[in-house]
Amino acid sequence: MDKKQVGAWVMFDFANSVYPAVIVSVVFQIFFIEGVVGNEAGEGDALWGWAVSISALVVALSAPVLGAIADRAGVRKRLMGFYVGMCILGVTLFTTITPGAIALAFVLFLVANIGFESCLVFYNAYLPDIVPPAQQGRVSGIGFGVGYAGSALGLVLAIPLGQNDMLWAVWLMVAAAFLVFSLPSFLYLPKDEPGEMTVAQAARWGLTSFRALWQEVLSLVEMRRFLLAYFFYIDGVLTAIYMASTLASTTFGYEQTELILLFLGIQIAALVGAFVMAKPTDTLGPKKVVTGVLGLWIAIAITIFFIESKMAFAVVGMLAGFGLGSIQSASRAYMSRLIPEGRESEMFGFYALCGKSSSVIGPLIFGQVALLTGGNQKLSVMSISVLFVVGALLLQRVADPRVEAAA
Repeated sequence: MDKKQVGAWVMFDFANSVYPAVIVSVVFQIFFIEGVVGNEAGEGDALWGWAVSISALVVALSAPVLGAIADRAGVRKRLMGFYVGMCILGVTLFTTITPGAIALAFVLFLVANIGFESCLVFYNAYLPDIVPPAQQGRVSGIGFGVGYAGSALGLVLAIPLGQNDMLWAVWLMVAAAFLVFSLPSFLYLPKDEPGEMTVAQAARWGLTSFRALWQEVLSLVEMRRFLLAYFFYIDGVLTAIYMASTLASTTFGYEQTELILLFLGIQIAALVGAFVMAKPTDTLGPKKVVTGVLGLWIAIAITIFFIESKMAFAVVGMLAGFGLGSIQSASRAYMSRLIPEGRESEMFGFYALCGKSSSVIGPLIFGQVALLTGGNQKLSVMSISVLFVVGALLLQRVADPRVEAAA
């Protein structure tokens, strides 16, 4: 391994992780819902949901095509740079948003979030290029661990600025962090090499050959099986994380400050999970690690039903954070081992497609169970365990790259 390349790749995880913690999860979300739109009748919540969903849909539909263009035209780093710049520009322009500027805030968030989510497709695609299979789990885990450290640091810096009505400084801090800490990636990651097509040819092919792209994935048996399993279990994981705040506040009575502290604790637990399970992903194989962590997620979903206190919920939340960091890291390493050479960006585009489009079944189950049980959120969370079970069972059909390599 080239240590400079690996270090630059890991540093990008730190660079991009400040954004989701500060913008999507806490500070900008609250500012948008309560400060820009207003939430007297739930209109702020509704518009925020639309903004997040639309940006996720755009990324889900475009990621496979953009990945194919990057591979065939040899423009991975240029596309990654374009979307990083798009995110930074959007966040910087948050400084122009004032209360009541709903359309401006909505559009700028779409620009920033689409840029953020899209750049990760090309970033992830570098992992199998710069790290041998036997060490991809360790490096992926280090990346996620460093990333969660970035999330925690971003929140620590942003919260006092927000409390002192210096939101403009929060937005500039996030943009500056992304810009400064992503520079090593553009300096040291492998340069773009000429592809088999020009950019124009690859763009035309990608836009007119989505069916052919799907057929490429379907022809790879292990890839197809893994993405199907990932679709289900990551839906359960994301649903649990997305619903954690409403569960904590509604069922367990957490106040806003307590929620922020809980979220910080979850970030730290996720950091620990990513680091602790990094080496076992290589030594035991990603299949065993993901299967074991899914067992932890099933236990968490069931345990929620039986606990009553805030302290007990905080403990379960820390376990969920551990499970979040470890399953994300091991899943990325598993995916990287299944990709045929030369199709990294394209396949990670489908990885993004499954990750973004999967978050439909889980919230539907959660909402319908809550509706049918008179708002019993504990039972709703427990019902999510079916997604972990289905994902774990489907995963057993996927070959373990470590076993195959040994053979």
